[in-house]
Amino acid sequence: MGPCPDILTILRPDDRHAHFRAGDLLSTTVAHSARCLQRATVMPNLVAPITTIAMALAFRERIPAALPINTAFDPR
Repeated sequence: MGPCPDILTILRPDDRHAHFRAGDLLSTTVAHSARCLQRATVMPNLVAPITTIAMALAFRERIPAALPINTAFDPR
């Protein structure tokens, strides 16, 4: 094995704990994450918390609609 590099450049990092908001703020938080990140594990941060699987799935379905056009961002 060769020597370790002195510099490591991360072009588009992952965020494994990204908080997205609901309503009008969803598009803002998704767009900001898409601009800076490659992928994110999404943690909803909502005033009325998600308490059922159906609520979680409904929130998850709203995220792709908030993505900027032609983005490579992958929210999971």
